[in-house]
Amino acid sequence: MTDHQNQTDSSPITTRRGVRSFVIRQGRMTDGQKKAYERLWPKYGLTREQGVIDPREIFGREAWLNLEIGFGMGQSLVEMAEAAPEQDFIGVEVHAPGVGALLKEVEERSLENVRVYAIDANDVIDLCLPDAGLDRVMVFFPDPWPKKKHHKRRLIQHEFVQRLRHKLRVGGILHLATDWENYAEHMLEVMDGSEGFVNARDEGGYSPRPEHRPITKFEKRGEKLGHGVWDLVYRRTN
Repeated sequence: MTDHQNQTDSSPITTRRGVRSFVIRQGRMTDGQKKAYERLWPKYGLTREQGVIDPREIFGREAWLNLEIGFGMGQSLVEMAEAAPEQDFIGVEVHAPGVGALLKEVEERSLENVRVYAIDANDVIDLCLPDAGLDRVMVFFPDPWPKKKHHKRRLIQHEFVQRLRHKLRVGGILHLATDWENYAEHMLEVMDGSEGFVNARDEGGYSPRPEHRPITKFEKRGEKLGHGVWDLVYRRTN
């Protein structure tokens, strides 16, 4: 997850052109994050150069496979991975300190079911993942780009959702969450108009927060200030 209100650092690793959904900001990793990155990347890191992966080879087993796009500092991802050791998790984040922080937590918690990409999610989707290989895709609290002139930069768009659709198995889940009401409305409109998806709720609309999604620190802070949070859960139908 990405605390978009407190982003001050970034990763330099991206080559994709076009309109970006994120801003590359300069920043430094802490000594602990840097050491974790250098020590653990060979074991847990995945790269564009590997091409299309076989998750069974990467994790050494066949299991429910989750993809989280934009995991921020990684706290929620490691909490989900620790709570579900029978599942596997791939995280994507361009924020280098966040990748370092995640790897540090992965080591401290002795997790074997997490792998990481430190490149643009578009490259991961287009170049690295097999079709129909994912059981769940999660995009939690992406940058809301609140100004109307910047709405085109929002990650959740029809074209992006359709590319995710092809990476999900039929019956697979796309789970979105945001704390910006306008973006929630945008997400709902995009998803309801996207081919091959159906709302997981029979009555449609927003879903209660599923138990597997941890509550972040900034989410708790927002709740105290009266901010809402909206979850959207959809399934691939074809």
